[in-house]
Amino acid sequence: MTLDGTNTWVLHVPGSDEAVVVDPGPLDEGHLQAVLEVVRAVGARVTLTLLTHGHFDHAESADRWAELTGAPVRGAGRGRAFTDDEWITVGDLRIQVLLTPGHTKDSVSFLVPDQQLLLTGDTVLGRGTSVVAHPDGELAAYLASLDRLAGVAGGMTLGPGHGPTHADAAAVIAQYARHRLQRLDQVRAALAAGAGDADDVAQAVVEQVYADVPREVWPAAHKTVQAQLDYLAARG
Repeated sequence: MTLDGTNTWVLHVPGSDEAVVVDPGPLDEGHLQAVLEVVRAVGARVTLTLLTHGHFDHAESADRWAELTGAPVRGAGRGRAFTDDEWITVGDLRIQVLLTPGHTKDSVSFLVPDQQLLLTGDTVLGRGTSVVAHPDGELAAYLASLDRLAGVAGGMTLGPGHGPTHADAAAVIAQYARHRLQRLDQVRAALAAGAGDADDVAQAVVEQVYADVPREVWPAAHKTVQAQLDYLAARG
């Protein structure tokens, strides 16, 4: 589910003694010490930590990380709540907050224009597709968030929460939107083919629509299908 693991981002302007860390990750002391070493290597200290959302693989270490750095943490219910289009300034570093719910209610993304970087947490991954984790996740909000990201992605590198970076963030986000609409068409077709009469409608849809994915990810697919069913039901 985490592909190659969780990406922790160190944001730093050369020559500055301040750094911002995004998503310190799960509670893994070796990883945290490695991130600290990266910060030290550029001659900086962590003065702010940001979380893209509250899932443990991104935020479990937040309390320990705060102990290690002495820096405040914002996001996933910690610190001052984010507001959409808020600008965070740390020294010469400017970060725009984008509220991008859908994967979870608390999901946010961060635009770093001076570094042409768009950090998307689990809203857009570097490989594969994201789970809209019903009931916390919601598909209408997710599709709106993809539109929101598409509006700022031009010329940006995609910095996902998992998987590799991509030089063309806009292309990846456009593919995500197309994929979601294709999946909705597949869900409609599965319902018409009889899945809607099953005792567990979501599972019956998973077995048809997600037959080509490994069964160990079917529980996550089940959550996404439930979000798709709720989306379709709300639209008649």
